[in-house]
Amino acid sequence: MGKWPTHVTIKEVGPRDGLQNEKTQIATEDKIAWINKLSKTGLTYIEITSFVHPKWIPQLSDALEVATRIERVPGVTYAALVPNQKGLEKALTAQVDEVAVFMSASETHNRKNINKSIEETFPVLEEVVRAAKQEGKTVRGYVSTVFGCPYEGSVSVEQVIRVSERLFDMGIDELSLGDTIGVATPKQVQELLEIVLKRFPKEKLAMHFHDTRGTALANILISLEMGITTFDSSLGGLGGCPYAPGASGNVATDDLVYMLHGMGIATGIDVQRLMEAALFIQEKIGRPLSSRYLQTIST
Repeated sequence: MGKWPTHVTIKEVGPRDGLQNEKTQIATEDKIAWINKLSKTGLTYIEITSFVHPKWIPQLSDALEVATRIERVPGVTYAALVPNQKGLEKALTAQVDEVAVFMSASETHNRKNINKSIEETFPVLEEVVRAAKQEGKTVRGYVSTVFGCPYEGSVSVEQVIRVSERLFDMGIDELSLGDTIGVATPKQVQELLEIVLKRFPKEKLAMHFHDTRGTALANILISLEMGITTFDSSLGGLGGCPYAPGASGNVATDDLVYMLHGMGIATGIDVQRLMEAALFIQEKIGRPLSSRYLQTIST
């Protein structure tokens, strides 16, 4: 049993990964108000939107307005997902702090998600990373379907390494490894990280778990033991992936904070303010969210 870290960084992806799959159209004003609430919780990183074509994700068609109208709090990094050069231009106009590029470890999911093969995706992302770096932005790379693909089933560790290496070669600052469809188990996470951590420094890695089958916190626990201290999560357990059938929400930020604080691991997050933000977005979505901690205070 490894020694637990004293501090963990939580990256809130709810406004982007959480909302992108919601059927209920959330008003721009409500998104802005929600992000403003999140900014006051002690979170140091919020992924606020995605500059993809509105046709693909209509929920985030107000990306520029959201990004320019939120109240920015010093010490909080405001990031956005960027698919290509056109998206980057908008993200730079919106003055986001960090640009996130994304691709899949599996060929079919990459084609469904990006409309390109993995090989065709590399030059597009390389251009985005280079241009973002020239503008002084930090860049995050997401790899989806690391632990399994809804179309191809299992994904080889070699394939994950190959894609990750190319992204690091482009100059990304951090890599987020995603269990897009929530199939991973702790043993699988341990086996993958044993190999990945021989190649890349743990300080540059984050884990992104979905709780589709209820294994997300267990997977985070094993990742903590392996030395990972950065995790993506979504308040209330919002979200999924529009291009991954059957994928339910991200691990819930509130459940994760409850577990970490109970273990004596600091996050810098104020639980009361976090729950105020959770209750706010739950009301706007108009249905109970899936996080266990939120359910205990909503009843």
